[in-house]
Amino acid sequence: MKALIQRVASASVVVEVDCVAEINTGLLVLLGVIESDTQKEASSLASKVLNMRIFNDAEGKMNLSLLDVGGEALVVSQFTLYADARKGNRPSYIQAARPEIAEPLYKTFVAEMEKLMGKKVPTGIFGADMKVQLVNDGPVTIILETTGEKP
Repeated sequence: MKALIQRVASASVVVEVDCVAEINTGLLVLLGVIESDTQKEASSLASKVLNMRIFNDAEGKMNLSLLDVGGEALVVSQFTLYADARKGNRPSYIQAARPEIAEPLYKTFVAEMEKLMGKKVPTGIFGADMKVQLVNDGPVTIILETTGEKP
């Protein structure tokens, strides 16, 4: 499982013309899943994302987590995180999990975040063509991966 997390001042997801999710200060999480990922990895990664100390403290040092600052999170499924472009110019997505495997793990990840945050976590629409807008704060962008990934 792979999460690309971005510290944001704001972020939103639009499907067709409707804004389906939006947040203010917090994290935009783009989440990719592979076939070998498990619910345990989804829960563990959600906890890791929420506890990453990437928000500034009073001294301007990145020393606080999303939980510490009471920020929001927006989670968007993104199978293209597993693009393999080593050969040719057209990426292969063969590593990405099929929707029947990816969607339940995506939902587990979101449910674990909601449990740990004690509030609803807005999401994109799984499998939809989405327009994601964000104001990256910092900019801070970090990639986290679980051990389920095959080389």
